[in-house]
Amino acid sequence: MLDVARANGIETLVIDRKEWYQSETLLQLLQAKSIDFIVLAGFLWLLPKYLIQAFDRKIVNIHPALLPKHGGKGMYGMRVHEAVKTANELETGITIHYVDEHYDEGDIIFQKKCVLTPEDTSQEIAHKVQLLEHEYFAPVIEKLLMSNA
Repeated sequence: MLDVARANGIETLVIDRKEWYQSETLLQLLQAKSIDFIVLAGFLWLLPKYLIQAFDRKIVNIHPALLPKHGGKGMYGMRVHEAVKTANELETGITIHYVDEHYDEGDIIFQKKCVLTPEDTSQEIAHKVQLLEHEYFAPVIEKLLMSNA
C-alpha cells in the first residue's frame, strides 16, 4: 500500500504500536496538517483515548457485518464471514460507524444488507459484502464530509 500511495503522491506515515499508544506524536502531526476528519478502512487496532477525544465523532470505520452482530476484538476479514456462515444468518452486510474506545461499538452511521442463501460459502459471503463496500463506502464518506463542512 505504501508503494501505491507514493506512486500517487499521497503522503504517508508509518507508526509503531509503542509510539501509537504511548506518545501523542500522531495527534501532533494530524493537528499540524489541520486534519479534522479521519476515515479508516477496516482498521484493526483500538484507537488511543487521546485520539478519540481529539476527534470525537470525526473518525469513521467500516465493518464487514451488520453490527452489533459479529463485531468485537478478533472479528475481522474471513473470521467475520465464517461467523456469519456458522450462525446460519439469512442476511449480512456492511456497517459504517463512528469509532469510539471499544471495538465496533461506535454509533452506526449507515448499514446496507445483502441476502444470503444456505448454500453461500464464506468466500461467497465475503464477495457479496465486498461489493457493498465498494458501492457504498465512498458515497457515505462523501456525504459525511459534506455535512461536516
